[in-house]
Amino acid sequence: MKKVLAIILGGGAGTRLYPLTKLRAKPAVPLAGKYRLIDIPVSNCINSEILQIYVLTQFNSASLNRHIARSYSFSGFSDGFVEVLAAQQTPENPKWFQGTADAVRQYLWAFEEWGVDEYLILSGDHLYRMDYSDFIKRHRETNADITLSVVPIDEKRASSFGLMKINDQGRVVDFSEKPKGEELKQMQVDTSILGLSPERAKESPYIASMGIYVFKREVLAKLLEDNPEQTDFGKEIIPFSAKDYNLQAYLFKGYWEDIGTIEAFYEANLALNRQPTPSFSFYHEKSPIYTRARYLPPTKVLNSNITESMISEGCIIKECRIHNSILGIRTRIEANCTVEDTMLMGSDFYESLEIRQAKKQQGKIPVGIGEGSTIRRAIVDKNARIGRNVTIVNKENIEESNREDEGFYIRNGIVVVLKNAVIADGTII
Repeated sequence: MKKVLAIILGGGAGTRLYPLTKLRAKPAVPLAGKYRLIDIPVSNCINSEILQIYVLTQFNSASLNRHIARSYSFSGFSDGFVEVLAAQQTPENPKWFQGTADAVRQYLWAFEEWGVDEYLILSGDHLYRMDYSDFIKRHRETNADITLSVVPIDEKRASSFGLMKINDQGRVVDFSEKPKGEELKQMQVDTSILGLSPERAKESPYIASMGIYVFKREVLAKLLEDNPEQTDFGKEIIPFSAKDYNLQAYLFKGYWEDIGTIEAFYEANLALNRQPTPSFSFYHEKSPIYTRARYLPPTKVLNSNITESMISEGCIIKECRIHNSILGIRTRIEANCTVEDTMLMGSDFYESLEIRQAKKQQGKIPVGIGEGSTIRRAIVDKNARIGRNVTIVNKENIEESNREDEGFYIRNGIVVVLKNAVIADGTII
């Protein structure tokens, strides 16, 4: 895998994940209490022995830069690296990235310096565990110009993805990006050719692109240089190349979830608590998910009832009930609280007992969840200060609401408390 360079697309402004992307790039959004979204593709690369990794981004990249610099440092005897390439304006390219393909085009000069055989293009907002070496092996065996990793998918979700038709040899013969209506119907195929059972094939009659590609180095360079008006892989580069190039489909059989929306992000995180075994597990000895080592103390739990939840390190939890929730690093929950079906992202810092007491005396709210509060079906971003006797339950069952001036949004019925927000004592949401 030394002849493969990985390029992780950090995405645009992350509008579908807003307000979690208000102060950070999409790949830097916290995941499962202690990780970040970027840790998934980077860890998959490392576990696949692909150690030359670039991350392309252009929005709010400071925290992403910081996380990568503190998390991934390879030995001086290795040429491995994980490096962020942020959008920049140059005399040749005075504009910001115009799309996924344009982002790669603007930094093609940097990628070509490595003299690799293939480019592995990845997305930064998917949850899955994959050995890319099998993917690349199939690419080489079929002498493909481009190989797309694909999954069978049902009709309900099909219109959100790039769909394709393939022949008996696995070659892509037709491609349509996010089709709707009659165009969607025309992309139905018998997915039993992928090896699915007749029952499964009936449930999932579409073949969807995962947004994961392997390109021959010279093919990617030619496509990008010869078609400067094409700025997106899924909408333009891939469909355009299907006729003249050997495009192959590689079936991925494991768990994969696009977590680019608030609802998908929320559901994917809480699904980690499912019993007896979740669809995705971080407990995999041979393929671990790496992240920043923080050297935090163990979590302290005092006389609490905790069921079907994941608790990160460094938390302090007092006399409360927690069910089907994820608690991020340094989460602080005071007595008599109830937290259900909720993701608490924790805190970037501790406040000492003296500081917390001083804040209370001054009428200010310490970081964490205050005494007697109830939180259900919510995402509470980092460093939030929730006062005493606060109720966050979406009492009026509102689907969408922008209450940024009050410190929260509602997306798909899920209350999202902003990073650094302050929710006053007795507030009812």
